Amino acid sequence: MKPLSSPLSFPRLNLLLAGLAASLLPMAEMTASLEYRLVWADEFDQPDGSLPDPANWDYNIGRGANGWGNGEWQYYTDRAENARIENGQLVIEAHKETFEGALYTSARLLTKGKHAWTYGRFEARIKLPPGAAGLWPAFWMLGSNIDTVGWPRCGEIDIMEYVSRLPNEIYGTIHGPGYSAGNSFGNAYDFGEPAIDQYHVYAVEWQPGIIRWYVDDILYHTAKPEDIVGTGRQPNDWVFDHDHFIILNLAIGGTFAGLISPELVFPTRMLVDYVRVYSADYGMFNTFPRSDSWIDSGEYMGWVNVADYPWVWVSNLQKHIYAAPSDQPEGWIYVPK
Repeated sequence: MKPLSSPLSFPRLNLLLAGLAASLLPMAEMTASLEYRLVWADEFDQPDGSLPDPANWDYNIGRGANGWGNGEWQYYTDRAENARIENGQLVIEAHKETFEGALYTSARLLTKGKHAWTYGRFEARIKLPPGAAGLWPAFWMLGSNIDTVGWPRCGEIDIMEYVSRLPNEIYGTIHGPGYSAGNSFGNAYDFGEPAIDQYHVYAVEWQPGIIRWYVDDILYHTAKPEDIVGTGRQPNDWVFDHDHFIILNLAIGGTFAGLISPELVFPTRMLVDYVRVYSADYGMFNTFPRSDSWIDSGEYMGWVNVADYPWVWVSNLQKHIYAAPSDQPEGWIYVPK
């Protein structure tokens, strides 16, 4: 049985760390820190005109009976006209054309069935498509269990959404049971100028019990389980402790994008310079088996709950000093990395 984590005594932690540091070098600075290591990336460096790497990406194809997803107007294809590599970038290009009963075509790429992750930093450098109202590009994630539990029980993490009717803003959002669609939990970031004018890095840092959203490393939104608690909701309504896969798409119209302006010029393209995934570095615990937010270090320290697991960076020692809950009666164990 997993032990309950004990509350931290920060004065005790600080005294022990200070004593340890003082025995080595004077302690100049301590700040909270979590390191990430690159575990997967697509830099889109294939030859010009080639399709996205099939080892990384699959496609959603079609339109749907009432418009794809949310009343959208496009037909998603796997053609090079709609998704291809150019100049070391992924191009997702929307066209105004009659195709399989739709008036527009575009592409929706996903790593489902190929790559999925639980926790980490997920980022992409993207230049959003120019145009008048009606565009809806997105960089987002869905739970890999969607085929068994459905949406929104699978969980949805929208790393970046943009609608061209609001040209200065992007959005970061989560959807789950009881807080989906118009009741989702999210926030907007306002650039103070058109978001399409330059490339931006859109990212989330997703850890047990918390998700943070960034634009160009500026934190603008945070979500925790207590943020979505409401009448009638259950403890497991926080549905972000399992594998999710990545999606990149460019939609036309729909419930969020709104009406399609007659001034919207086609073709228009979303450019993706790279997509990168980083895993949280838990130092000495990286090799141990995990179960959600728990790490089983066996005889060494027993079960460690990383959701309640503090680490501090001691800059002039150039190492991490860890403090973790222990199943031993003496309580906390302090060890260098």
